[in-house]
Amino acid sequence: MGKIHFTKMHGCGNDYIYVNAIRNDIPEPSETAILLSDRHKGIGSDGLVLIGKSPIPEADFTMRIFNADGSEAMMCGNASRCIGKYVYERGLTEKTILRLLTPSGIKVLMLNVENDSDNRKVESITVDMGEPVFEDKELFRPDLSHQPSTPSPCREGIEEAVFVSMGNPHYVVFVDDVEALDVAAEGNRLEHHPQFPQRSNIEFAEVRPEGIRMRVWERGSGITMACGTGACATAVAACLTRRVGRKSKIIMDGGTLSIEWCEQDHFAEGRFFQKNHVYMTGPATFVFDGEIE
Repeated sequence: MGKIHFTKMHGCGNDYIYVNAIRNDIPEPSETAILLSDRHKGIGSDGLVLIGKSPIPEADFTMRIFNADGSEAMMCGNASRCIGKYVYERGLTEKTILRLLTPSGIKVLMLNVENDSDNRKVESITVDMGEPVFEDKELFRPDLSHQPSTPSPCREGIEEAVFVSMGNPHYVVFVDDVEALDVAAEGNRLEHHPQFPQRSNIEFAEVRPEGIRMRVWERGSGITMACGTGACATAVAACLTRRVGRKSKIIMDGGTLSIEWCEQDHFAEGRFFQKNHVYMTGPATFVFDGEIE
């Protein structure tokens, strides 16, 4: 395979290794993700992201994501924001509204840019994450006994849980003290619960005056600093259960994202926002570039 040229980036601490697959061939991405993601023997990351050329005219680029365990993910909000920053600041596109083809469909990226004579800078990215889905038998089977939200006996400190798909499965568990929770133990238990045929991402959330404090156990990666689709799922679940309104701040270990679940079609700053779609706004950060055998 030779040398791989890569860029390390993160969105709110959710870090991935980004490879321009238009220029670099990665024949075994699952194995490569496992090797490179190792934080002791590799580069260290939550996974590997491949940026490709779109095979269809409806999209500008493609995104494939492989978790640290080699499994392929359907969607990642933080990774999509990083791709927007990467392709614009590295001169792969002049567009500030991009369409990204992912395994869960085309996602629209709206880049908030600041250009001057010396540089091209993306300040933040708003991603149209599409509509939330609450019933999907391929991802969630609530008819099975022993619901993970209310095991017998009911676990102390758990208030309620809601399944939300944002193109990938999420189980949002509202708790009374998210800092005291053993995220590793509870997250691992719930990820592999039989109600989730393809496993699930697990979010633990506590509603506070300043926003929703959320900690996440990602399917295939374990505890991560942030999860974009998880932040969206958490905001939707909190609104659905009347804990918050349509707009919320999701405070994660690695940073904060702004989420809006649109109630009506509307224009804002010259951009169209669609009813029932979830919009995520946040930063993306370059860490370093390198190459590895």
